Amino acid sequence: MNGNSNGFGSAGAVAATEFVRRHHRHETGENQCSSAVVKRIKAPVPLVWSLVRRFDQPQKYKPFVSRCVAQGNLEIGSLREVDVKSGLPATTSTERLELLDDDEHILSIRIIGGDHRLKNYSSIISLHPEIIDGRPGTLVIESFVVDVPEGNTKDETCYFIEALIKCNLKSLADVSEGLAVQDRTEPIDL
Repeated sequence: MNGNSNGFGSAGAVAATEFVRRHHRHETGENQCSSAVVKRIKAPVPLVWSLVRRFDQPQKYKPFVSRCVAQGNLEIGSLREVDVKSGLPATTSTERLELLDDDEHILSIRIIGGDHRLKNYSSIISLHPEIIDGRPGTLVIESFVVDVPEGNTKDETCYFIEALIKCNLKSLADVSEGLAVQDRTEPIDL
């Protein structure tokens, strides 16, 4: 498991490793890379989940998404067309909702098309309650598997995607913690 420790003690690292083992299983082929990124957020799980579960509105916390148009209801198999902000080696992405578990707080997506180099990309994000500084907090784990594009190495591919995920999770933390400071600790409907 790659990613940042975010100040985990040994008990926190063991818990994160167990969550990855239980919820983040990816079959990795010969020309693929896979990794997981961990982030602690000083906001309760229901608040963080209210942002993450919105498959139809990833731009609420993902800074590289400029627009999203979802098709159908928010259910397994739903599709979304995502427009990516300039500066990245992509313009659009077509993504399918693979899993949305409101009880376990797990969301999984698969990229099925678009103008980018991420072939066979699949990700899982899971949220887990934890106490941070004596208050309800959230341990967020996001893992992925993807084909290594021609002309790139596994290390380069993983580094690039991990950087994107870290940026997304930092933004998720900023938005969630900002709402938590306002004492909006119940799930919000954005």
